[in-house]
Amino acid sequence: MAAPAPAGLSRFSVLDASVDAGRRPADREQRRAYEGFVSDGMLPGVRPVVADSWQRCVSSGLLPGDTRLPPLRTTSQALAEYRRGHPLAALLPVFRELLGTGAADDGHVFAIGDADGTLLWVDGDTAAVRRAERMGFVEGAVWSEAQAGTNAPGTALAVGNPVQIVSAEHYHPAAHGWSCAAAPVRQPGTGRLLGVVDLTGGDTIATPPALAAVRAAALAAEALLAHVGMADAILLPASVTARLAALGRDNAVLEASGRVHRLSRRHGEIVVALALAGHGMTGERLAVDLSEHELHPSTLRAEMTRLRERLGPEMLGSRPYELKCPVRTDFGEVTAMLARGRVGEALQQYAGPLLPYSDAPAVVERRRALEQQLRGAVFASGDPRLLRRWVDAEWGAEDGPAWLALAHALPGGSPQRAAAAARARALDAETCAVTQVSAHAALLQRSRS
Repeated sequence: MAAPAPAGLSRFSVLDASVDAGRRPADREQRRAYEGFVSDGMLPGVRPVVADSWQRCVSSGLLPGDTRLPPLRTTSQALAEYRRGHPLAALLPVFRELLGTGAADDGHVFAIGDADGTLLWVDGDTAAVRRAERMGFVEGAVWSEAQAGTNAPGTALAVGNPVQIVSAEHYHPAAHGWSCAAAPVRQPGTGRLLGVVDLTGGDTIATPPALAAVRAAALAAEALLAHVGMADAILLPASVTARLAALGRDNAVLEASGRVHRLSRRHGEIVVALALAGHGMTGERLAVDLSEHELHPSTLRAEMTRLRERLGPEMLGSRPYELKCPVRTDFGEVTAMLARGRVGEALQQYAGPLLPYSDAPAVVERRRALEQQLRGAVFASGDPRLLRRWVDAEWGAEDGPAWLALAHALPGGSPQRAAAAARARALDAETCAVTQVSAHAALLQRSRS
């Protein structure tokens, strides 16, 4: 893990040579690019999102050598009152489940900020939280791009998209020992920015899974806001006339205005993506959510035309693409139950992974996030009945750690405990065997090449 800025350094002082010498080659290249920008304004080898951010910082008059800490928004008492009324407050258990789990092991912190970049909650590994405090990454501090330079939460809010900022891509040197990933959270229906979710740490945060994790957490939050109506403390209106079922099935089913629509795989992915977004989407954004490969605009338009003909213009809008009436989803209901601590009901409602055969990026991220959240809640409950239901389900039958957790939860001397432990051992042995075969095959392939 890359070492955060040592104690005693002023916030924006340059890191010493011994620290820089121990960095990975990629870190040193980023550092050289940053120094080139500071000295002569050149931007060779800098990612566009970072280059644009650095230039915005310069235009706003923010200097790389500025030693001021980000300003505190308000007093601690006023901050507490402000947090209680913020629409993201009710989602804090969800964020802790999705982003806080493993923080102590990985040495990172997670933060939730408002639309202005004010950090409302900062939590995680105790030592990492203390180190983050030394650069002003604390509750109540304003980490907008205009106040703190290029950083994941501030830049994500500035561009309105998930962002990852690694080591010397940060605008100020004191943050060069950190990496961060953040994603904005929007109000369903309006698209208004509500805030941002962030992971900050070392090398483990400078990875694609970290960026995927914050994006999945933001999507989960938006889905929960849409389906249980916590955005701005407004409940879901009584005008809900549609329900989408997409758990445990390859083809989603949409019930709307008394009619049942059994959707094709692609149409199901489209409706799920729109329901997750909770607001209108451009064709370009929808295409990214539907495929990792370039999806030709004419292909998407044709699919949307067919879907609109089936659902009707009163249900599906264009320019932007959107669901024109509130839609309750089975995956949103499971998320809402988990947020309220109703794990047993959530597990009963969970009919299986979200569109299990879909490879649409938006679906895959939401599917993984929901499964991780539900699995984590079942494990945390320690309830042998819930653990038994998990391993008895198709998606949990090969879950070795779940079988082991079940064995630990059952009373000593129980035949069921012995059987669960034996199943856990067998699955562990199978995993080791598969790993060995894969490694052997890889060695053979390399020897032949």
